[in-house]
Amino acid sequence: DCTGKFLDPTLPADHPKGSLRGHLEAGAEKVIASAPFKLANSSQKMPEDSVMLVYGVNHFVYDPMKHHIISAASCTTTALAHMMKPLLDTEETSRIITASMTTVHAATNNQNILDAPPKSGTKDLRRNRSVFNNIIPTTTGAAIALEEILPEIKRVGFMADSIRVPTSTVSLISLNLTFRTELTDNGDPIIHRDFLNDLYRKAAAGAQKGLLLYSEDQNVSTDMMGKEAAVIIEGHENHTRTGFLSLDAETLRNYGIDTSQDLNLPVTHAKIFGWYDNEYGCYVNCLGRLTKYIDKNLI
Repeated sequence: DCTGKFLDPTLPADHPKGSLRGHLEAGAEKVIASAPFKLANSSQKMPEDSVMLVYGVNHFVYDPMKHHIISAASCTTTALAHMMKPLLDTEETSRIITASMTTVHAATNNQNILDAPPKSGTKDLRRNRSVFNNIIPTTTGAAIALEEILPEIKRVGFMADSIRVPTSTVSLISLNLTFRTELTDNGDPIIHRDFLNDLYRKAAAGAQKGLLLYSEDQNVSTDMMGKEAAVIIEGHENHTRTGFLSLDAETLRNYGIDTSQDLNLPVTHAKIFGWYDNEYGCYVNCLGRLTKYIDKNLI
């Protein structure tokens, strides 16, 4: 289902406005939605027969006996999940304190060609502005959807936003992360630019081959058009800075630590860039791979 109209797996098949379950009622074995689930009632739990999957990250949790309604997430969540996976799979970078991301996102067909008056009750008034000649700050649900793909992200304070720009395709994630790090005997942080770039270089040649690419070229967005990978890491622009979180002895004693010395904890902030062709390249390719995987495992 690529309409984008039916995204709530909790709605019954006979819902007056239609639902994903209507496809099952009509005889389909499985339903794949090409967008993240959106539950009308956020207090409800995800139905047991529904699951959100990103190929190459968590598609292996698919259970053909159990899961009949599948969300293939979004282009941004797909790219972000592939950026986060190598970090979470590596001991040194798995200790994430905080994270945020901004996607500089190409225009999509739900934006207005010309300025238009907002509908009654509209909260984001900028979404009604013309897609031409405007840079439009707006929201994204990528961080929330990411929790469904990588549950360990729930412990991280993750913020996400989107900047819409007037280009036809290819978007760019700017990912900011703060790590609890260690120091070498020389006093240098173990997490640094070369460490992160090497981590992504290995992921591109190993577990995420074909889905994550690593580049040290000085790319621009049109260079990425048609790239089938979920994300292309822009290694040339990645960088880190390390500082220290200072905790005085009194604060430590208030937390039950018996000490007379202050404590300086090394903390590394990293900025990582990832390109993705949000139309044909990244998302459609990953959606196709996921669809083939589900078809192959039909019972």
